[in-house]
Amino acid sequence: MSVFYFTIFYKLHQIFETLTGGLFLYKLIKYIKMKRENILTGSPWEDKMGYCRAVRIGNIIEVSGTVAIVDGDKVKADDAHAQTLNILERVEKVLKDLNASMKDVIRTRIFTTDVSTFEAVATAHATFFKDIKPTTGFYGINQLVAPEYLVEIELTAVLAE
Repeated sequence: MSVFYFTIFYKLHQIFETLTGGLFLYKLIKYIKMKRENILTGSPWEDKMGYCRAVRIGNIIEVSGTVAIVDGDKVKADDAHAQTLNILERVEKVLKDLNASMKDVIRTRIFTTDVSTFEAVATAHATFFKDIKPTTGFYGINQLVAPEYLVEIELTAVLAE
């Protein structure tokens, strides 16, 4: 029976080597070696909810939905522009911790409780992404986790191999 499985594996190996230009085993080993790296910020919600700010596996990074730190001074509850800038500044630091940058971002997803803030959010988004131009979506939603939050952003980054 084991000779049968070996023969099948060997034939599949030959097919995949042909399809991948002789790189099948290299790509398989690289895939197996990919590790998961979680970025935690120390927020009590990370343990309460069971999530982290970002996850990197291989060259792919996913950043959780992030809201602003509303301090009432620099970032106010009624200022979508300032909230967006605060979010993107914080996310930029998370990417840096993962040896990535905003240039690696391929998609942003922006959620807001007030779609009339589009212009303010778009202007802040362009501060970071004017030249990068990731794909994006702007979604009007009912509410976020607290009433002072107008904007939440999540994003995907892919590092060049």
